[in-house]
Amino acid sequence: MTDTKKASDVFIECLEAEGCEYIFGVPGEENLDFLDSLGRSDKIKLILTRHEQGAGFMAATYGRHTGKTGVCVATLGPGATNFVTSAAYAQLGGMPVLMITGQKPIKKSKQGRFQIVDIVSLMEPVTKYSVQIAAGDNIPSRVREAYRLAEEEKPGATLIELPEDIAEEPTSDWKPLPKSVARRPSAESKAVRAAVEAIEKAKHPVLVIGAGANRKTAGRMLEQLVEKTGIPFLTTQMGKGVIDERHPKFLGCAALSAGDFVHRAVEAADCIINVGHDVIEKPPFFMQDNGVTVIHVSTNTAEVDPVYFPQIEVIGDIGNAIWQIKEDISPNRSWNFDKALSYRAAEVAHTTPLENDTRFPIFPPHLVKQVRDCVPHDGIICLDNGVYKIWFARGFTAYLPNTVLLDNALATMGAGLPSAMMSAMLYPDRHVMAICGDGGFMMNSQELETAVRLGLNLTVLILRDDAYGMIRWKQANMGFDDFGLTYGNPDFVKYVESYGGHGHRVESSEHLTEVLAHCRDTPGVHLIDCPVDYTENDQILNIDIKKLSKEL
Repeated sequence: MTDTKKASDVFIECLEAEGCEYIFGVPGEENLDFLDSLGRSDKIKLILTRHEQGAGFMAATYGRHTGKTGVCVATLGPGATNFVTSAAYAQLGGMPVLMITGQKPIKKSKQGRFQIVDIVSLMEPVTKYSVQIAAGDNIPSRVREAYRLAEEEKPGATLIELPEDIAEEPTSDWKPLPKSVARRPSAESKAVRAAVEAIEKAKHPVLVIGAGANRKTAGRMLEQLVEKTGIPFLTTQMGKGVIDERHPKFLGCAALSAGDFVHRAVEAADCIINVGHDVIEKPPFFMQDNGVTVIHVSTNTAEVDPVYFPQIEVIGDIGNAIWQIKEDISPNRSWNFDKALSYRAAEVAHTTPLENDTRFPIFPPHLVKQVRDCVPHDGIICLDNGVYKIWFARGFTAYLPNTVLLDNALATMGAGLPSAMMSAMLYPDRHVMAICGDGGFMMNSQELETAVRLGLNLTVLILRDDAYGMIRWKQANMGFDDFGLTYGNPDFVKYVESYGGHGHRVESSEHLTEVLAHCRDTPGVHLIDCPVDYTENDQILNIDIKKLSKEL
């Protein structure tokens, strides 16, 4: 007689074989066989959240930090549809995730269409792989394929739907499939040579570091290239921290769309080495047919659009490609970086007095400086989405990769708190801070209960302006009346205390310094209610910066 196992047991064993440590989610009745099997696992821990979206964000952040697939689970229908935003977040942001959802029995059901949505089809546009398990014997191959695709460059989201009747059926093909060892191809030597020749012939080359370079942690090779050649570098928002931004050749972060000091530095270049460019981010520069050479270094060929059509492409493992360029290149003693570096000096000169403005409510540039001064060298800040993301991307000096987690891909609100929770779970000895607007925080604020229940050490800094401030800023900038974007808020101190956390209300700049330090040095879940003054956003970001940088 052939040995058999329950299909849901096989599913858990396949996840264990892939190295799964956590499953985040909100199970439902269609997941009960799966949950029963999970309960008997001594290798995988269930992290029960208060909303499926938060579970998906946590799984995605696990993938972002580790490069391994994060796993989350939801029931059918409304549980699965709550994963859509998290799937898009992971897919656009390049974070490996496997989403597991339940479904009514597919062989025989007496419930009609109750709660049934075609989740597999719904998820196809926002995943790399979306499949229903129609027979238990297919589980080993489907799980292995989902993991392979989730982690393959560019990483992203995968989904497996496990119907209720399939989960409970006996299966004879229950052995997990072994992982393959796959190395990314190396860049072709002639392409490397063409890139090196173009860089050596240039007068003012510049290096741009994008999201793809952060995913594969090519920072070591990039820093060696900068050290050997002296070529200055800038980053996109999702490229922050690939090289320590205290480096003297750092030109800044392209946080705004155009017109910032850093954009002028790129415009002064005649050769742009664009590493890890990902079209999910707004372009860090607008390419024109004006004689400037653009070299695309990435794992994938360039997606051409009206402002990006590179003349030279070096395709392969990014770290290896940069190493090849570094080994081959001979620095040109006629290179001149004075103009590019002068723009960085001008940005610092403009920012310094803003950082030292101690008004109350807190001025955003000063807030950024306060956080940077408080957070340790290896501390992690996790930004939700709002106008403060621009201030932090421009002004917060990143020392290490994946210490400034922001989403400049889907740019969804509500991800900041779950992202910080995952970071605190993975790195319990490092200081972790979620930085959220009041709008984004309230979209997943219920996960405070999860954070307290898990015993996490975490600071949640809420920048309160009682409005959807980013859109309100755009509304004013476009000349529209101030309408429809303000709201009330709960008493955030009482709110976090009701969950068992610690609440703090900022009363001055000096008080903010004290509160940040206290939360950093005291265990537990802390929430800081910090009023912010956004009245000068438009003047500084849309008018002053563009005017000053143009005059240089």
